[in-house]
Amino acid sequence: MQEGTEISSGHPRGTAQAFERGDVYAAECPTRQLLDRIADKWTTLLLTTLDAEPMRFNALKRRIGGVSQKMLSQTLRQMERDGLVLRHVEATVPVSVTYEITPLGRTLVTALRPMIDWAETRMGDVEAARRRYDVRPG
Repeated sequence: MQEGTEISSGHPRGTAQAFERGDVYAAECPTRQLLDRIADKWTTLLLTTLDAEPMRFNALKRRIGGVSQKMLSQTLRQMERDGLVLRHVEATVPVSVTYEITPLGRTLVTALRPMIDWAETRMGDVEAARRRYDVRPG
């Protein structure tokens, strides 16, 4: 593709938004790792929580029921590496760490909100389907 031509994102090549489109169906494509991150429940819950306001680690742990300290720490680290959250360390005693969502993370939240809405409004349908499946013979 030549300089200045459009690519699948609709952004001109050569701008900060330009990229080569990945292929999640290709076994070695790095977009699979990103899809794994996006599909992770802890990532989804953390992003939507941080979309409301920046929060400290312990506040996040209290807000998101069932997440262990290790999983929270690991997920936040991975999200920071992926550019979805920023980590701010304040030199206090004890050290205070606050997390906030990035503009890139906000674009992901925009995409996730319809899926969250679907899950919250369709869980009854899914439970009914599970019950029908579970009572099937054989």
